Amino acid sequence: MSDLFELAMPWWEFVFRAVVVYVLLLAMLRVSGKRTVGQFTPFDLLVVVLLGTAVQNSLIGEDVSLLGGLLLAVTLIACNWLVGFATARSRRLDRLVEGCPVLLGRDGQLFDRALRRENLSLSDVEEAMRDNGVADIADVALVTLEVDGTITVVPRR
Repeated sequence: MSDLFELAMPWWEFVFRAVVVYVLLLAMLRVSGKRTVGQFTPFDLLVVVLLGTAVQNSLIGEDVSLLGGLLLAVTLIACNWLVGFATARSRRLDRLVEGCPVLLGRDGQLFDRALRRENLSLSDVEEAMRDNGVADIADVALVTLEVDGTITVVPRR
């Protein structure tokens, strides 16, 4: 029972590990693109689950205590709060962390280079069109990949 509250390494090492893993995962998710976050497929879910398992030892090391896990949780939540706080106050940092919307098409034309760069298929755009009640690409005024990974379709009037 005493093992629940006995840390296997100093408390600051938990905090350091959590911050490093948080920053690196945030950077990797940012580099991997908006699609990874916004359009969650079974493949994406599998990657997230495996990613959590892969970084587990980086976070916890040899520690199995309740206190160590709670310290990691607090640190990760604090990192997330700090990033939100900072991006709400800095447009430059917000663009670095969140990115910018990407124009995928305009006036009935899709931009193939933009679709390829964002790892989107025509079927992804067609699904978004159906969700917005648009049957034909010719009826589209604007198609945008938002920073949260959703595809916005604005129909022509």
